[in-house]
Amino acid sequence: MRKKSCRGVSPLDAVGAAMLVAGPAMLVRAGQGRREIRGELAAQEITFPDEGRIPDDLAAYAGRRVETGRQARAYARLIKRNLAGATGGRTYAQLGAGLAEARANGGDDEKLAELQRTAFTGEMLRASLMSAYQAWQLTLLVSCLGGMTTALGAGLLASGAPGRV
Repeated sequence: MRKKSCRGVSPLDAVGAAMLVAGPAMLVRAGQGRREIRGELAAQEITFPDEGRIPDDLAAYAGRRVETGRQARAYARLIKRNLAGATGGRTYAQLGAGLAEARANGGDDEKLAELQRTAFTGEMLRASLMSAYQAWQLTLLVSCLGGMTTALGAGLLASGAPGRV
């Protein structure tokens, strides 16, 4: 039997009840987050290239729209490969350094400037997609924690039920 507080409720029962409220709230919020991510990704209308135009390791996504965190991460990998091909493996910062050097020597390399703009655009797209992936993963974590919180709260309340030893 649990010791009751001056208000007639044991602290463990109070914690259990709070967990039974918090857990489902976390589950609802995680579901809302997933729906919001799906909606935002779908609104972008990003579609993977068709078969034959997509690397073999991403073939499962061929022709599909990006609507989940996992798909966003896969598309970010595709952008990274395409950027590496377009820029010769150079990053935005490396292209910027090369451009600064060209300008310091009195030149203006328009091709290098265009590559830097391409790298910037690609990296921003990748960052946005990776942010969607991370948010997707966070909703998974919140779902798991919500389920565990609910189960623990129910367990705490059940363990203190009257008539139990």
